[in-house]
Amino acid sequence: MAKNRVRLVSTNTQPKMYKNSTRLVNLSGYQSPEIVEDDRKDWVLYLTGDDRQDYFDSLIEKYLGSPTNARCINGISDMIYGRGLEASDSKERPEMYARMKLLYKPSCLRKLVNDYKLLGQGALQVIYNKSKTAITKIVHFPMETLRAEKAKNGKCEAYYYHPKWSEIKTSDKPKRIPTFGNGGKNDLIELYIFKPYKSGFYYYSPVDYNGCLQYAELEEEVANYHINNIQNGLQPNLMINFNNGIPNEETQELIERRLMDKFGGSGGTKFMMQFNESAEDATTVEAIHLPDAHAQYQFLSDEAREKIMLGHGIVSPILLGIKDNTGFGNNAEELRTASILMDNIVIRPFQQAITDGLDEIFAFNDIALNLYFVTLQPIEFTELDNIATKIKREEETGEKLSSQVQEELCDLSDEEFDDIFDQLEELGEVVSDDWELVSSEQVDLASVSEKDAKPSKTSSQDNKGYKVRYAYMPMRKSPNSRLFCKKMESLTDRDIVFRMEDINQMSFRGVNKELGHNGKNYSLAKFKGGKNCHHFWEKRVYKKKQRVSEDEALAEGYTAPKNPEELPIRPVDMPNGGAYPTSN
Repeated sequence: MAKNRVRLVSTNTQPKMYKNSTRLVNLSGYQSPEIVEDDRKDWVLYLTGDDRQDYFDSLIEKYLGSPTNARCINGISDMIYGRGLEASDSKERPEMYARMKLLYKPSCLRKLVNDYKLLGQGALQVIYNKSKTAITKIVHFPMETLRAEKAKNGKCEAYYYHPKWSEIKTSDKPKRIPTFGNGGKNDLIELYIFKPYKSGFYYYSPVDYNGCLQYAELEEEVANYHINNIQNGLQPNLMINFNNGIPNEETQELIERRLMDKFGGSGGTKFMMQFNESAEDATTVEAIHLPDAHAQYQFLSDEAREKIMLGHGIVSPILLGIKDNTGFGNNAEELRTASILMDNIVIRPFQQAITDGLDEIFAFNDIALNLYFVTLQPIEFTELDNIATKIKREEETGEKLSSQVQEELCDLSDEEFDDIFDQLEELGEVVSDDWELVSSEQVDLASVSEKDAKPSKTSSQDNKGYKVRYAYMPMRKSPNSRLFCKKMESLTDRDIVFRMEDINQMSFRGVNKELGHNGKNYSLAKFKGGKNCHHFWEKRVYKKKQRVSEDEALAEGYTAPKNPEELPIRPVDMPNGGAYPTSN
């Protein structure tokens, strides 16, 4: 018979939430997510490394278990969504704006943004009318419930839905839902998947913070270790020795219950109870101490937090409400710089990816708006010094422009005027005395050429000894004209004219792209100096020496250039003052 018996007893009768356990975290053992095509299944699995856990479930677990990881995801998601989706041209296109707003609820986009950050991609359910001629509703779809269908001809045409993929049974039949644009006439529900491109991954995209997931695991394990110690007690409160022999099991349990009744309480008391044949046979208990345990665990905690923030691209932790060693008041300028930097290198790419996808969805309903997310940044932190147009200013600040400002939206900045003027002046030419003007006609130009022409070269519109050039007209010399128009008039006054290629080249160079929809280029030939401009391009036909009419030139074999059939119109006489269509 054994000479002693030890029983470890806790009088806390409340249920325990944590089990005492030891786990080894191997930081070098984590692998990138693995995409698995099973011949027996129509969908593609998305798993993690060696443990074969569902990747989306793994991300959610690390989101719930790591406080720093959760704070980073929540904070960045809030910054991406900001104060909601807006359009800088909502006042100019109120009917489009109203139809867009009726398609979705704000909570739908907020959920999409959260999925896009947390899971690396997101999904919207696009619902059509019965004839499938228009989208009637857009609803968020939980990304973790979707798995990609195997590609056909290099294209993923559908996703499969199951509420819990980690618990799927062989008898379950996941629902197939076609992707946007790949459904048949009777498929009135499709999925639009917001998925950034990542090299080496086709069906799914790893999260942008994938490199710091092991540190999220480490932070969770350190926290669990401390909780287990506190929950189970760091060491027994009492050591009770019975040195008069070892009773049977029933007697030991009776003694244990009576001791629990005596020492038990609301908080509970933990004691070690020992039965020995004699005092000489009493068990000795020696504590195992970890040198500098507090410092080691503090290092692990700090290291995990730092690496998690690095993985998320956090420029300054205080931007997310995480206390930093630096003082808020003493580093206001540094905080502003950090806020601007993070907004540009972390937040904007997310926002741009989402608005690009929404543009594609809304285009089905003929909705074309300049979309942007209203920023959460304080206006004091917004960098406005280098913003050239008032449209961009609205996108930066989220402040809607007044009606008076809306009238001036298409004005070029002085720097842009100078840039365009200098380049146009270089491309323009003064027709020599060897040529005489035989015809002039007010035209509205809209043809497009990508030739990188030079003024010394002939124009594609030149033929049969005639040359075709264009002058910026009329010579208004109004003190209220825009700087661009004044300078263009000065070129005309100096008899400088342009080929069609010269004018189009300026448009394609994008020196005036701030005026276009979404900052894209627009046609100088068609829209001249901007909205409400009073100028037009005058076509001038030249022939050497002898002056003839255009009819005579035509009779001699001259071919008139094919310009648009629309009558010559100044932008100020166009619908909406010649505001540029969103397609430009």
